[in-house]
Amino acid sequence: MAEGFARTYGSDVMEAVSAGLGPAFEVSPMTVTTMKEKNIDMSAAVPRGVDAVDRAGLSLIVNISGQKLPARDVPMVEWEVRDPIGRDEKVFREVRDQIEHLVMGLILQLRAQEKAEAKQPERFDTHGRLFR
Repeated sequence: MAEGFARTYGSDVMEAVSAGLGPAFEVSPMTVTTMKEKNIDMSAAVPRGVDAVDRAGLSLIVNISGQKLPARDVPMVEWEVRDPIGRDEKVFREVRDQIEHLVMGLILQLRAQEKAEAKQPERFDTHGRLFR
């Protein structure tokens, strides 16, 4: 769900990649159904494990697994989101809406950072190298 919202709403500030600690064989049909209600088609999405993701170049990890992940070189934020698998459609919608809200907050934060960085003049160190 988070990847679907990030790709739909935030492609101007992020490239979302989703991975799980114990990925399913397919995206839950209830996920596909409830995301379609938001006009996001997840029918072609394929679950993948964290080992299938190239972590080089990542600038942020958003952990919604509910499990503590080992420290990494990449900044990480933890979102407390319940797992809707095995629950009814009402729970899927609640979780979907919570994830949408969290993703939108992150997108707005990234846009604000990008805008602030664009306003700052380029600065150089004593060796002529650009830094921020």
